[in-house]
Amino acid sequence: MSDSDAPGWRESPGIRTDPDADADAEVQTDADPDPELAHTRSPSSTAEAEAEAEADIDIDFAKVFQALPSPVMLLAPDLTILGANRAYVQISGRGLDELVGRFIFDVFPDSPTEEASGARTLRTSLERLLATGERDTMALQKYDVEVPDRPGVFEERYWSTVNIPVLDADGRVSLIAHRVEEVTALVRAREAADRTPGTQHASLTTLSHEDAMTADLLTRSQELQELNEELRKAHARTHEVAVTLQRAMLPGTALPRHDFAAVRYQPAASFLNVCGDWYDLIDLDEDRLAAAVGDVVGHGLEAAGVMGQLRSALSAAIRATGRPADALTTLAQHAHTVEGALATTAVQAVIDRAAHTVTYSCAGHPPPLLAHPDGTVELLDTATDPPLAASDDTIPRTQATVSYTPGATLVLYTDGLIERRTEDIDQGLHRLTASLKHHHTLPPEPLADAILTDLVPAPRRGPDDDTALVVIRL
Repeated sequence: MSDSDAPGWRESPGIRTDPDADADAEVQTDADPDPELAHTRSPSSTAEAEAEAEADIDIDFAKVFQALPSPVMLLAPDLTILGANRAYVQISGRGLDELVGRFIFDVFPDSPTEEASGARTLRTSLERLLATGERDTMALQKYDVEVPDRPGVFEERYWSTVNIPVLDADGRVSLIAHRVEEVTALVRAREAADRTPGTQHASLTTLSHEDAMTADLLTRSQELQELNEELRKAHARTHEVAVTLQRAMLPGTALPRHDFAAVRYQPAASFLNVCGDWYDLIDLDEDRLAAAVGDVVGHGLEAAGVMGQLRSALSAAIRATGRPADALTTLAQHAHTVEGALATTAVQAVIDRAAHTVTYSCAGHPPPLLAHPDGTVELLDTATDPPLAASDDTIPRTQATVSYTPGATLVLYTDGLIERRTEDIDQGLHRLTASLKHHHTLPPEPLADAILTDLVPAPRRGPDDDTALVVIRL
């Protein structure tokens, strides 16, 4: 049976995994017959020849995987075992038929002793990888393994483990390579030396110099693991405080009085899950609704603090004036007194349900979109002025008014929804327009979800930038 026929092995699209195919194939090159004429070949033809030569090489990745000296097991995102190489089968003492298709912690349960934490620590590492899309290197782990054919009997084992994600085209984790190295012998040698006073040097010299150093380093790694765990707990406490602070500064995403509106809020993944984007929905009177979205430069607690001040100021200004341009003019003047408010962008809109109009003003912010009932999407980009505190804010700002037919949809958002590092922002705006046109008949809640699905696929570490989205059925 070939390696690729082993139970649980799955071929990857576009990769040859037949170890018998083309085993004796020769790599052909089209080198010039006369070496003296080789210099006459153009750079492009040389590159083409090299590409052709590379294309002729068949790499049997299944065979490579099986030949790896390090034990490696492949896991699905649900932590089901998909396969393992020979080295892993040998070190685990279990055949592929005992591994493939089973939940990893069913195959390798934790020891029933009170101090056992191997499974819990490994699960935490794997969940962290799935959440971040990044490799997770674990410190030395004591993970006792149940002895084959002896249920309930566990053998003390120590491991050095690295969990490696394999990402799909959208940046989602599609596969986990779980690589382990057993270090039980080194740990026991170190422990034996520590238990025997005056014989540490003699005990360690039974190992090679390199192994003795490794045993010492592994002991130190246990201490570092404990410190890392304390740091993670401290980070979790900081995160909880930060999220509580931000939630206190924003209206809830559940809007029972506004069943015609839906909001979505996604902070950038790497900044404590707090950010400088904000949204607001305010009933000015029975007929008029004020809707705003803003974006403070930066991330984290500092940006969230600035956001809270500006959101409160804009809310007060629109309540006092009722006019988007006047409210943003007041906010721009106030922004000069708030450290960190420079270049903040915002859009303020007032919806008049009696007159069927939307009046809006933008301060350097991406334009709102108005989807009409027939599916046409209008870009509201007539009244656009510079960002806050970035110009002479004594000059009154502009506003524009557009009419709508009942059943239309207004969409406000921040640039995190449409910006990508590798493309022009207009491409993202075009994507948003197409998504809104395609889904405009959906109610606000599913419409908001559909837009996020189309524009914010789960990337490697979560959103690159903060994202706020407000969808209002008019």
